[in-house]
Amino acid sequence: MTAFCQFQRALRTMRNAALQRGVVAILDIGTSKLACLILRFDGSQQTAAGGDVGSLAGHAGFKVIGAATTRSRGVRFGEINSMGETERAIRTAVQAAQKMANVRVDHVVACMSGAEPKSYGVAGQTELMGHTVDQTDIGRVLASCDVPDFGSNRAVLHAHPVNFALDQKSGLTDPLGQTGTDLATDLHMLSVNEDSLHDLSYAIKRCDMELAGVAAAPYVSALSTLVEDEQELGAACIDLGGGTTSLSVFLRKHMIYADSIRMGGDHVTGDISMGLRVPMATAERIKTFYGGVVATGMDDREMIEVGGDSGDWEHDRRQVSRSELIGIIRPRVEEILEAVRDRLDVSGFDQLQGSQIVLTGGGSQIPGIDGLATRILGRNVRLGRPIRVQGLPQAATGPAFSSAVGLTLFAAHPQDEWWDFDLPESHLGARSLKRALHWFKTNW
Repeated sequence: MTAFCQFQRALRTMRNAALQRGVVAILDIGTSKLACLILRFDGSQQTAAGGDVGSLAGHAGFKVIGAATTRSRGVRFGEINSMGETERAIRTAVQAAQKMANVRVDHVVACMSGAEPKSYGVAGQTELMGHTVDQTDIGRVLASCDVPDFGSNRAVLHAHPVNFALDQKSGLTDPLGQTGTDLATDLHMLSVNEDSLHDLSYAIKRCDMELAGVAAAPYVSALSTLVEDEQELGAACIDLGGGTTSLSVFLRKHMIYADSIRMGGDHVTGDISMGLRVPMATAERIKTFYGGVVATGMDDREMIEVGGDSGDWEHDRRQVSRSELIGIIRPRVEEILEAVRDRLDVSGFDQLQGSQIVLTGGGSQIPGIDGLATRILGRNVRLGRPIRVQGLPQAATGPAFSSAVGLTLFAAHPQDEWWDFDLPESHLGARSLKRALHWFKTNW
């Protein structure tokens, strides 16, 4: 655990170096597409070193000066499985974005949607050395948390202090300067497969760039699509990607749960390809232009020309009804949403009464999916698009770019994490897991 804290602190140092240079690349490596944005900072960066403990560890103004996308290669289920193919895809996207921005970029902030994320809620408590909370007390209470036994080959990607309690006062965002005797904290930790993290870092290094930050896709997607009230009162963000469907739960502006499902829009395309006996490219076109999940009486009469170039005239001139296409798409979408419902039940989301669910990602553009999700998930569901950031091209404002846009916010405004504080070395890794808990079930 100590070694990984040092790794994350090194990434923070890299990020600060990138901000001093004024430019940084954002890289969203998905299963179906790879997006690169280049940010230019205006020099107003202010770090929170020695400052308040809040949801943001810094403030920066930035503008998108370059953007490019390419078809993702060598990525499966949000994880790299062919290093050479992925390297070529990264180089293609980054070089196109650099050409548009007319600038050379050496530092990259990336996100990952796979790597088997697992959430843990842990708690810590300590007595104050004085009567007023200072930075040392914050470090001591974070170091007192019961660190879970993640198992072999796991690494901590995020470790957010989501709640502080001082004596009988709970729900504190920033206890610094307040008076009391006992300080407690709740910490949300997200662990991922360590090999996937190393593969990501190595792929970027092969492209002659340095990794300056890494985030989980469900986390950054929520940052760009959940409005402030949803983050505060409680909401779930479901990102329907190509190879994976990721989800995160937010409460009081902090992520308290995240998970990922190995199904996405590519599985829907595969079902169409097999059901209609057409190539994947043709199936993707049919899904994009004619897809849906709710059939009406008119869909029986709306005929779709399948097309193709197999050389068989009759096969290439086939027609299917739109209701037949919907009959192929709907079962897979229902399966994905039912898997999401199971993960939300595990997270304890049902205890957040009246909380909103937001659908985003490329798969959320299937007509009628919000109504189907409302029925299966049993909550109000709305379709989410990423917030507008300065300089973002119109082509990159759709739901498919929620992770990329959220990653720009993460790069500019990183949330406080465990390794941002001065932790007593003697406490790191000294405790074993007594029980893994979902902190919000018991503490709120």
